[in-house]
Amino acid sequence: MKISASIEKLATDKRGLGRFFRDVKTWAAGLTLLKLALGQELRPDELELVRKATGLERAPGGRPSELYVIAGRRSGKSSLAAVLAVYMALFEDWKSKVSAGERPVVLIMAVDKSQAGIVKRYIEAILDLSASLRAAVKAVKAEEIELKNGVSVLIKPCSFRSIRGLTVVCAILEELAFWRYELESVSPDREVMTALKPALATTGGLIMAITTPYSRAGLAFETFKSCWGKPGPTLVWKAGTSTMNPTIDKGVIGRAMEEDPQAALAEYGAEFRVDVSGFLAPEVVEAAVIPGRAVLPPAEKIQYTAFLDPSGGRSDSFTMAIAHFDTAARRGIVDLVIEKRPPFNPAEVTAELAEVLKTYRTTRAGSDFYAAEWVSSAFQAHGIELVRSSKTKSQLYLEALPRFNSGVVQLPDQKRLISQLKALERKSRPGGRDQVDTFYPGSHDDLANVVCGALVGAMDVEATRPGRVFVRGERVSGPPDPPGLQPKGRIYFSRRKEGPSPAEMVRRAVESWYRPPRDDD
Repeated sequence: MKISASIEKLATDKRGLGRFFRDVKTWAAGLTLLKLALGQELRPDELELVRKATGLERAPGGRPSELYVIAGRRSGKSSLAAVLAVYMALFEDWKSKVSAGERPVVLIMAVDKSQAGIVKRYIEAILDLSASLRAAVKAVKAEEIELKNGVSVLIKPCSFRSIRGLTVVCAILEELAFWRYELESVSPDREVMTALKPALATTGGLIMAITTPYSRAGLAFETFKSCWGKPGPTLVWKAGTSTMNPTIDKGVIGRAMEEDPQAALAEYGAEFRVDVSGFLAPEVVEAAVIPGRAVLPPAEKIQYTAFLDPSGGRSDSFTMAIAHFDTAARRGIVDLVIEKRPPFNPAEVTAELAEVLKTYRTTRAGSDFYAAEWVSSAFQAHGIELVRSSKTKSQLYLEALPRFNSGVVQLPDQKRLISQLKALERKSRPGGRDQVDTFYPGSHDDLANVVCGALVGAMDVEATRPGRVFVRGERVSGPPDPPGLQPKGRIYFSRRKEGPSPAEMVRRAVESWYRPPRDDD
């Protein structure tokens, strides 16, 4: 395949890309990165930067098949991605790599079309820099730029379905570290990569994933962990903002470090966060799912527990889950999960959910800690008592965690629920008060919230029912604990030097189960 020009010459040509870069000296690291991506010859000073950024003792020879770029914010990542896209579309000849009727594609993928559109706008700006570049454009559409040489630049959200059938010569994956939060797929980063590689199999094209680091989970982190500093077809480049962009105000970075060191190390230092980790292992969630089960109808002699996460009907979903504890199987089982996605009429949804609750013979339900006052009144009008939870969302998640890990939970086979549970993250906070949530803007956990609330409620009901008596933390009567349960509402005694005997303590406990303990207890 013939290469028309080196990227360095194009970047210094004031009739074209040189006008985009303006002061090319400030783009030294970025141009070195592009030369590495294209397999072009590197100068000695560039070789030193490559060794530092890739961890390789020797500079790689030739073009990599995959290049993962881990860089800080304001590093010019999207600009570099746009330059690479233009170069691959216009300055390399793909005719020998495609069959008659095939259209080679430069693919820009991101969490959503809005994010991918940022790169598209940079590409449009580059193509408008000179008359020769403008002359190469055939048509500009909402999600595509058609070039007269037969190559198209497409923007797509990170969906493995949208890739199939394409002949890709270059794929640029924007902000890959955040793809795991996109809820259209259980594991979008891996599924997209699996679908993408065959699209480049006949062209020998390049995959470049470019991202700010985030949590130590997902494809971006796993590739960094396994490939950084190791030669091979997959290269990893890691550089902070100051390295990539020497014009950045050092004071901005310094103040960010003072305010939140962990966040600043990720945003500007290109370090994956140590204070954020995946909450539920994907295999734990999958093990809890009963394939093909959508709902369990109400049954006699079962005590159900319900939990709701209300919404006003504009942006968030109104969700409800119903669960029970199976005393024979010793499991917490989620019977029903309902999600009403906006827009909707809150009054109509309230009436509908109230009828569902009555079907399960339950006239009492828990609700999110932050539920508005109108919700209680609305359900009360339908004969349902809504009790606002005394526990925050994070507390409910943390209490549900040992039940999931113990394998004593059964979930319906609902894709959005599974995705939300897998997307939950745990963030360390001072004082040991960990926070659990989906921290990426635009992500949701409404279903995960109500399911964990219902499970915790159902299993706590079982844990607090009469018949269990403990002395010195040891059970002396009652049925065994369900696996994964923490003691709740039971009677415990510590043996003092003087006082009632253990037998007397047991007798008092049984007699006074429903009354507050006496002073001499």
